[in-house]
Amino acid sequence: MRETLTEIYDRKVEAGEIRPDAAQRAALPLFTPILDWLSRPAPKSGGLRGLLTRAKPAPAPGLYLWGGVGRGKSMLMDLFVAHSGDVPKRRVHFHAFMQEIHVGLHAARQRGEADALAPVADKVASEVRLLAFDEMQITDITDAMVVGRLFERLMEAGVAIVTTSNRVPDDLYKDGLNRALFLPFIAYLKEHMVVYELQAETDYRQHRLAGAQVWFNPVNAEARAAMAQIWDELTGHDPGTPLRLPLKGREVVVPRAHNGVGRGRFWEFCGAALGPADYLAIAEALRVLMIDDIPYLSAGNYNEAKRFVTLVDALYEARVRLIASAAATPERLYTEGAGAFEFERTASRLREMQGADWGA
Repeated sequence: MRETLTEIYDRKVEAGEIRPDAAQRAALPLFTPILDWLSRPAPKSGGLRGLLTRAKPAPAPGLYLWGGVGRGKSMLMDLFVAHSGDVPKRRVHFHAFMQEIHVGLHAARQRGEADALAPVADKVASEVRLLAFDEMQITDITDAMVVGRLFERLMEAGVAIVTTSNRVPDDLYKDGLNRALFLPFIAYLKEHMVVYELQAETDYRQHRLAGAQVWFNPVNAEARAAMAQIWDELTGHDPGTPLRLPLKGREVVVPRAHNGVGRGRFWEFCGAALGPADYLAIAEALRVLMIDDIPYLSAGNYNEAKRFVTLVDALYEARVRLIASAAATPERLYTEGAGAFEFERTASRLREMQGADWGA
């Protein structure tokens, strides 16, 4: 008899691998219908009978798990995916998946496909029976205009979808351009997916960092080891994958990301010609950002320093937790040359952002 997710969860609690949480445990049975679906043979196409009756197949089950950051949504989804049996599946960040879809749509249009979405969705459906999306949010109109038909076609092809989000479905693409065209997707989602709010009382991501050191200087072996340890604690030792955020016909890339935590070197974030919109997209997509190897700032790297100030402002306003290794403390990072005086405000913000309750 298959071990239930609740039994697996309890065993991990007993082994000290996870902290017990009543709200998390109560959510686990929601995955059971999806596990049952996946344990059955994959549904076949309707064939001649389907053509004659024109009956739509019953869509695969789905789960939309939402709630505040750090409540354990991604951990529960990872537990489910890890014990979902030997079925073709993908666990992917929602933004990264949608970027792949847009690439496929572009190629289909180049081929002259009458309905570009159909072959793209059908290809995904031929490859997986389970899609697990992390951090679903809709901020881009190009995503908003295709995600409804995409989900419908995938689920009716027998692909089960599980997704986590910080937003209730009704708040997806809130105040977005032409939002009225997006509303049918919200209705479809609420009709065909179980929508559940995870109301855990503890922000575990914040709990891991409460009172912990989050600024390491100078950049040496000890600082690098500390950064690596924090990454492993926040991501469960996941190496992370690039997070590509679409932005007005281009993309901004976080080199490594997993479960709302992003990481990259200073020069990857500030050495390229990025602007406020890019940094706002990063701040909106992440709850924790780790920046490695921040150098001394001066007139010699003035443009990079200006971008760093803009990035810090975006993180500050979004209350994103910043963890960094740097050449010096914030107050000693930029002490002379053009821009040094203005940097005092940034240094003050960086110091404030080190507080134990920052981002809570």
